[in-house]
Amino acid sequence: MPSADHAPASHLAVEVATQPDDWARSAAIAAEHRALLPQPGERVAVIGCGTSLFMSRAIAALREEAGQGLTDAWPASQVRGGRDYDRYLVICRSGTTTEVVSAMREIPSHVPRTVICSSPGTPVLELGDPILIDEVDEKSVVQTRFATTTLAILRWHLGEDLGPAVEQARAVLAEDPAESLAGVRGAEQITFVGMGFAGALAEEAGLKLRESCQSWAESYLATEYRHGPISIAAPGRAVWALGPLIPDFAADVAATGAHLEHRDIDPMAELVRVHRLCVARAADLGLDPDHPRSLNRSVVLDQ
Repeated sequence: MPSADHAPASHLAVEVATQPDDWARSAAIAAEHRALLPQPGERVAVIGCGTSLFMSRAIAALREEAGQGLTDAWPASQVRGGRDYDRYLVICRSGTTTEVVSAMREIPSHVPRTVICSSPGTPVLELGDPILIDEVDEKSVVQTRFATTTLAILRWHLGEDLGPAVEQARAVLAEDPAESLAGVRGAEQITFVGMGFAGALAEEAGLKLRESCQSWAESYLATEYRHGPISIAAPGRAVWALGPLIPDFAADVAATGAHLEHRDIDPMAELVRVHRLCVARAADLGLDPDHPRSLNRSVVLDQ
């Protein structure tokens, strides 16, 4: 029987490994679709569900930090109307999610809307100006490369150079997970924290652990961690920080006896480390990370 580190590759493992190349190629996608992406000064609403919502929050944080204009991120089921947006940006891997389709049909007809999707021939592509990235579509129910490539497209569009993040992610994938993930692989509980767009990626990291291997994982803004969540920290548990540490954070975690996992690399590259943990822990537990319990690729509701 193969060991957890040498088990046959899941779809999730294969898709996680393409991310650095996907991000590098996304520069050309951003340039090709420049006119469909949010323009400087536009008031923008970014819409998604689940992982796509967390990418929406990351994009909103980055765009506002870059001074590009007001940017809200909404779950598709609760888009606020009457805010005079200049553009809607919709993120939907499957192209069939009921809440997303319904939200797009309710957008005022005169407002431009762009949809990023990886599934050809699906309803959302007919309801907006499409950016189809089917080369990063996924067989695993658990989203990885579609989400991070969508974020990479927007980061390139905002003028960022993702070259360093690409190289950092390649370095992460070259590591032996038995060594690089030793501090978190057997943790009873993991809390992810971050600030700004890394806070949204912390939410995504927690979701990945819950989906792929049924792990007890939580996520918070790093500044909110000391306002209650720190009480869960203890020996045998871990706190994983994405992005720069806030002052005194390491000392506060150390005082609890919990393990602090942190690297000074791009939060998107650090998310790849989380993805590798998902693959490793699923193998350790004998779980199929491609078909999580109670989940499907798309949430399609009876209406």
